[in-house]
Amino acid sequence: MIELEKLDAGLEYDFWDEGVNSRKLHAIEGCAKLNAIPVTENTAREAAVRELFGSVGSNPTVLPMFSCDNGKNIHVGENFLANYNVTILDIAPVTIGDYVMIGPNTLIATVNHPFSPRKRRGHIGQAKPVSIGRDVWIGGNCTIVPGVTIGNNVVIAAGAVVTKDVPDNCVVGGVPAKVIREIHDDTEKTNDAF
Repeated sequence: MIELEKLDAGLEYDFWDEGVNSRKLHAIEGCAKLNAIPVTENTAREAAVRELFGSVGSNPTVLPMFSCDNGKNIHVGENFLANYNVTILDIAPVTIGDYVMIGPNTLIATVNHPFSPRKRRGHIGQAKPVSIGRDVWIGGNCTIVPGVTIGNNVVIAAGAVVTKDVPDNCVVGGVPAKVIREIHDDTEKTNDAF
């Protein structure tokens, strides 16, 4: 039972650990560099994103003021868009598919802390990865909590707090987020007209 509880809580780590702090400082520097580049300088911004993230598909757009914890644990597909003031706390991996748009003021967190005050005093963090499929639109002011998997062709309504896995082809909203309705995946259409 204890092993299952540990697994369910996430990988524990010391958030004051020298290695963790070193990665955070590197991410702070990388984010400052990215955020200082004018939005009109696409080539320089893309190079800064590629330097900061673990892997990046073609045509990434990351608008200011972007923040992250590590950077190298962020893996994004093609045509990725992070709108203004997106934060990704990537102590654990954050994997994001192709054609994903993240609205302004959104938080994606792989970081949590234990209920035990003794452990919190001991600087214990808990990390669980987040996975986001392809063709996902995350509205503004959303929160995605540690350990969540979001399927393909999903819309997360503005202001939602996603605390559980989300299946493919649906709209979710609310606090906590729940499926509102199903949506059709029309990406296989042969007609290019929208």
